[in-house]
Amino acid sequence: MRLSRYFMPILKENPKEAEIVSHRLMLRAGMIRQQSQGIYSWLPLGKRVLDKVNAIIRDEQNRAGAIELSMPTLQSAELWQESGRYDAYGKEMLRIKDRQDRPMLYGPTNEEMVTDIFRSSVKSYKDLPLNLYHIQLKFRDEIRPRFGTMRSREFMMKDAYSFDLTREGAEHSYKKMFAAYLRTFDRLGLRAIPMRADTGPIGGDLSHEFIILADTGESEVFCHKDFVGFDIPGESTDFDSVEGLQAIFDKWTSLYAATSEMHDEAAFNAVPEGDRLSARGIEVGHIFYFGTKYTEAMGAKVQGPDGKEHFVHMGSYGIGPTRLVPAIIEASHDDNGIIWPASVAPFDIVVINMKAGDQACDDTCELIYAALSKAGKDVLYDDTDDRAGTKFATADLIGVPFQIIAGPRAVANGEVEVKDRKTGARETMTIEAAINRFVA
Repeated sequence: MRLSRYFMPILKENPKEAEIVSHRLMLRAGMIRQQSQGIYSWLPLGKRVLDKVNAIIRDEQNRAGAIELSMPTLQSAELWQESGRYDAYGKEMLRIKDRQDRPMLYGPTNEEMVTDIFRSSVKSYKDLPLNLYHIQLKFRDEIRPRFGTMRSREFMMKDAYSFDLTREGAEHSYKKMFAAYLRTFDRLGLRAIPMRADTGPIGGDLSHEFIILADTGESEVFCHKDFVGFDIPGESTDFDSVEGLQAIFDKWTSLYAATSEMHDEAAFNAVPEGDRLSARGIEVGHIFYFGTKYTEAMGAKVQGPDGKEHFVHMGSYGIGPTRLVPAIIEASHDDNGIIWPASVAPFDIVVINMKAGDQACDDTCELIYAALSKAGKDVLYDDTDDRAGTKFATADLIGVPFQIIAGPRAVANGEVEVKDRKTGARETMTIEAAINRFVA
């Protein structure tokens, strides 16, 4: 992508409305634009990151055996009236009516709708277990939306819903998602700690929030410091192994970890003082087991092996991609801008032409740009005629992992400079070596 042809509206000054680092940097880097209170457009640079986040989420959901579908954003109020949540949910739900005066709502979550899909199609235990997920825009009319897309009214959610014949089966499905979430956040460059959490309006008696530690976190969390060094389940994790997933779950729940709502001061004080960690945290995922709450209310039964009908047990599992992007920035930035993990960076490399219009610099940059693009790399080519300081500031701000810098003096010697955005380390090498570093 040539920067001269790209849409990336950089802001030179810090926006006054941005209270936290991620909001400020997302606005400055031209990733998002506010359309109204708590509602944002994702501009091209931001969408590239969001798409990569979603790709990793999908990959790990599929690996764990979940199956993707797509449900509508607008839902009939009748389903929510069946479950008993229509009146109980509160003012966060956006209620509307269609032209036939039928009550509708902009879905804040999809337990009722997916239960309706399930009960109309699945009749036998032989079709279980089943886990259905989608990635969709949702709306919750927050009283005080803030921090950009960290806490917005319209947001993107990956929500999955599991169906099992028994509680034992449902708990195994829960542990599949538990392990999948650990893998997902690790691939996004985050250390997420599962913590006992309140179930809230979703219901149920088993719930964990996945929390990353950050100074700008919305609430205080408490945990054992050893969580920071725990090994993440590997790519070869067998999601069908009851024993294997139980071992992962037992390890990651063996030490104290709780959100402020579930905090037990006495239990936390029992942790050796040097091992206690009290910090601010950002919720990046939430999983629930709630048994037959919705299936009993909505009559979702299957025939069991005993020939009798049984209400199925359910769980739901959420990740907020539009929340994850700022969370990654909160965890990875410096005074100059964003430092993206390679897995979600909008571009792999930015090629900086220090003197656009100079034949040697132009030819060298075109050569590098073509070679890296052909090798399948996402390359941003800064071919603008901006000053050197502006080009460097832009590259640092948007956080691309590597910069290849081509200036007249270096190019005359057949060389370019390669900068690692994360470490700041610079290395001068031949043009061929620079290309091979990223292609080989």
